[in-house]
Amino acid sequence: MPDTTHLTPPIPGDGTQDPTAGLPAEPAAALPMNLPVGLAGDRLAAVREFVTEWAQITRPGSIELIGAADDERLLAESLAAGTLLPAGEGRYYSRSHPLDTARSEERTQVVTADPADRGVYNNWHDSAQIEPLLVERMRGASQGKTMYVVPYLMAPPGSPLDAYAAGVELTDDRNVVLQMIRMARVGIDYIAELDDPTFFVKGVHVTGDLDALGQGTEDDQRLFVTLADQRTIVHFGSAYGGNALLGKIAHGLRLASYDGWKSGRFLAEQFLLLGIVDRVTGQKYHVCGGFPSASGKTNLAMTLSPAALGDRYRVEFYGDDITWLWVDEDGRLRGFNPEAGAFGVAKDTNESTNPTAMASLAPGSGAIFTNVAYNEDTQYVWWEGLTPQPPADTRGWLDWTGRPISERTESERDQSWAHPNSRFTVPLSRIPNLAEAAGDLAGVVIDAVIFGGRTRDREPLIRVVTELPDAVYDGLTLGAEATFAAEGVDGQLRYDPMSMRPFMSYGEGDYAAHWLDVLSHTTEPPAFAHVNWFQRDAADGHYLWPGYRENLRALLWLIAHGNGTAPGHETPVGVVPDAAELDLGGLDLPTADLDRLLSIDTDRWMEEMENRQTHLAQFAHLPESIRHAHDQMKNRLAMEWK
Repeated sequence: MPDTTHLTPPIPGDGTQDPTAGLPAEPAAALPMNLPVGLAGDRLAAVREFVTEWAQITRPGSIELIGAADDERLLAESLAAGTLLPAGEGRYYSRSHPLDTARSEERTQVVTADPADRGVYNNWHDSAQIEPLLVERMRGASQGKTMYVVPYLMAPPGSPLDAYAAGVELTDDRNVVLQMIRMARVGIDYIAELDDPTFFVKGVHVTGDLDALGQGTEDDQRLFVTLADQRTIVHFGSAYGGNALLGKIAHGLRLASYDGWKSGRFLAEQFLLLGIVDRVTGQKYHVCGGFPSASGKTNLAMTLSPAALGDRYRVEFYGDDITWLWVDEDGRLRGFNPEAGAFGVAKDTNESTNPTAMASLAPGSGAIFTNVAYNEDTQYVWWEGLTPQPPADTRGWLDWTGRPISERTESERDQSWAHPNSRFTVPLSRIPNLAEAAGDLAGVVIDAVIFGGRTRDREPLIRVVTELPDAVYDGLTLGAEATFAAEGVDGQLRYDPMSMRPFMSYGEGDYAAHWLDVLSHTTEPPAFAHVNWFQRDAADGHYLWPGYRENLRALLWLIAHGNGTAPGHETPVGVVPDAAELDLGGLDLPTADLDRLLSIDTDRWMEEMENRQTHLAQFAHLPESIRHAHDQMKNRLAMEWK
């Protein structure tokens, strides 16, 4: 039985939360439809009650219970309705509303009854204020539509975290259902077979009138709320991505992180997870880690071995976005990817940057492309970065809004064909180097945890952090470098703690303490390191490290360091490789660039330490060991600086 002590007391008899509590009662009225027969049975009473409550509020015209087997039927319905278009054999194209193209951080809230849950980044609000507002916006908003009931599991079936992985999403958008079938394990049996079938995440998604929501104005009606202490998610006013696929971010990250904290059992992080197999020794290593946006997380998750090392090492894919972590009975950190699919950014994905992703999108993959360019004659798709130049023959090509490219004026010719946040959704089973152990219910042992941001001149290629408080401190001060043009703070990081800034569900100080507590139970702790693929030459701006597949070389050094065969050398910010310890076979890297990649710029680090001091000062309840880690690093740098 999971720990439910953090939940608001349930209504007697059914274990569900009443979303209409404190509101004027609805007139007694029959539902406008019948419940699906698949919801019969005592073990599904809580699901029936949940569906009934929200059907009375949103008033859909019909209700359908969905399983993975419905995918083919729903695809056919969408093609017939024109909400999906064919993109070649077994692939599909969708175009979202032009005002509904990305996850909205500013409209996303964490709501609880306890003000102590407020953090710097979680946009906390009081549930007593937000719940009535939510219900009023949802009232009658699905009239004439189908309410799809999507039961799902965000974990390999039978895992130790099953109880926290089960959910039911109610949505009035068929495309959302199709995406959820690709991103999660979908079927009512996942709920019916729970030890406690009343303990599941309740998710409600209503699209709303996308033409009349005031997106981006003072009258913006969109509201994406995680009622964390009620294990309930209610999103209104979008049909796109993380705003609508409730199992992915709202459950898999934001709510799961809260559950992990309150239960004391696990961590839910925006981490990649990959495996490295040594073909000679047969040993396998697993690495997970957090990277802020545009810092190479997906490309690293899907990387392959460099050509020169391919005979020795094989890289296996587990996940590119979310990892749940816990300590097993033997004191080893374990993890798995809770998702069953990949929701990737199309821009700049091509055969050079990410051949694994391209192979996964082959004909017959079931992939759904969203907001890329589309050719209505050939059914081809295209996005910026797929090829160096867009197709020369513009006949039949439509941009992401549906406007013909051939009708563009001279001043419009340089505008993007695809939206910058255009996406592809594909089941993990289509990824060619998917690890055989990706679905193991026990997860995999984590050998190393890495953090990495985009930093041009301070962070070395890789540095090892040896103590747990230092590692958590490193994660809390993770960030990606802003540009002067974008932020007006040239060289300063936009801090993104553990790469969880948009997904925090409780205070950062408590978050750090939870990390320290969970990892303190390891008897064989993982290695921790910080990586940086983005150092640039100050003179001409070229990247000092080639990146992509070559990044494996840094991870191989980390493994060798953990095995005691590559000691590296101490610096004020951690252990850095000696140049001779890196396997650079087949890589033509100038000596001057390698020296820069492995050097520490003390002046820039001292500047950074002042920024970190300001950053950490925001966080209430920050553990003293984190402050101490900061002070110790600053002192070590100061000694060398002098």
